[in-house]
Amino acid sequence: MELNKPVFTYKEFYEWMQHLAKTGKTSGDDQTQVLADFTALNRRRMSRLNKTLSLNTELKEVVDTISRKQEWVVITEAWCGDSAQCLPVIGKIAEYSEKVSLKIVLRYKNPKLMEQYLTNRSKSIPKLIAFDSTGEELFTWGPRPGPAQELLTDWKNNPAGRNWEAFETELHTWYARDKSKTMQQEFIEIFKSL
Repeated sequence: MELNKPVFTYKEFYEWMQHLAKTGKTSGDDQTQVLADFTALNRRRMSRLNKTLSLNTELKEVVDTISRKQEWVVITEAWCGDSAQCLPVIGKIAEYSEKVSLKIVLRYKNPKLMEQYLTNRSKSIPKLIAFDSTGEELFTWGPRPGPAQELLTDWKNNPAGRNWEAFETELHTWYARDKSKTMQQEFIEIFKSL
């Protein structure tokens, strides 16, 4: 698979986000203040998760059973709130396992790849695609844990007077309360099914 540059490790992506936040910028061609503000907020979210997140014992045990090398590709952007909540978990799994190699790419730089991995015909991110060493696709995950996706679907079907900002608050409150438990459980199930 050909990936358009830049291609980041998790650490490189986080450092780049720090630079973007300090300079009031974001990823992509659409350099608006709103997206720059989201990037700064997401950098803070990721910083908090980098300090507090730990993988649960069952997930570590299942990750330890990975027998063949995997290459994970995550499609994202710096302004994406779901990415800020999910990428630290993905990065922590890749850091924990010698069998997982993580590459992070930008949606706007990789439109053909994104078109192959739509969610309900939408370019929703983050999107993780896992491959084995021969390039065979093993699984995909994303753009968010199941309950968070249900929140979005419910809001789209019946906003009940809630605007996007109100929904975003609800969504990120869910992430804060969940503390990555659901996402870690989803990865446990994925690894058990391989």
